[in-house]
Amino acid sequence: MDGYIKPPHRIPLLLRLGIWFAEKSTGKKMLPARLLSWVPKTALGSGVLEALVVHKDKTISQRLLKLVRIQTSFIVSCPFCIDMNGLDYAGQGISEEEILALRNIKPYTDVDSLNEREKTALEYVRLISQTPIVFSEPFIRKLRIAFDEREIVILASTIAQVNYWARLIQALGIPPAGFSTGCDILEINAYQTLK
Repeated sequence: MDGYIKPPHRIPLLLRLGIWFAEKSTGKKMLPARLLSWVPKTALGSGVLEALVVHKDKTISQRLLKLVRIQTSFIVSCPFCIDMNGLDYAGQGISEEEILALRNIKPYTDVDSLNEREKTALEYVRLISQTPIVFSEPFIRKLRIAFDEREIVILASTIAQVNYWARLIQALGIPPAGFSTGCDILEINAYQTLK
């Protein structure tokens, strides 16, 4: 099954072009984009959100952004997001021990390869992804020491973006697309959720 619903038979030309580009660049069928075609405004808005979120930055490493995306994907228990955001984690210098920490199998505070900035960002992910969202004054001070205002906005918007996609994808019943197929450490059926 492709999801709880099927894509529309007729997809507007502009959306078909966007879907073609997304599928060509990923090499996978992009079911989220296809299903969102039922409501073109939602599809376009979601596409703009994805296109404008920061993937590369001059002061925040791609590794840190990848850690944040993967951590958020595990916290919100989204198999599609884990699959997509976990792709090529090793290429960003993320170790299997770090993945175990992101999966909450090992405390991330005990992983020596994570620097203080990365640990603070991962704590921020956990705080933003919980309900209710509560930040202590000591944590805010720690966050402001580790990151400047611009970087905090990048982190917050990245975490929120993954949360948005996770909720939308799960609400539509979209299964993993197979980006990380064969990667035992990211095993979609075996992930643990954070409580």
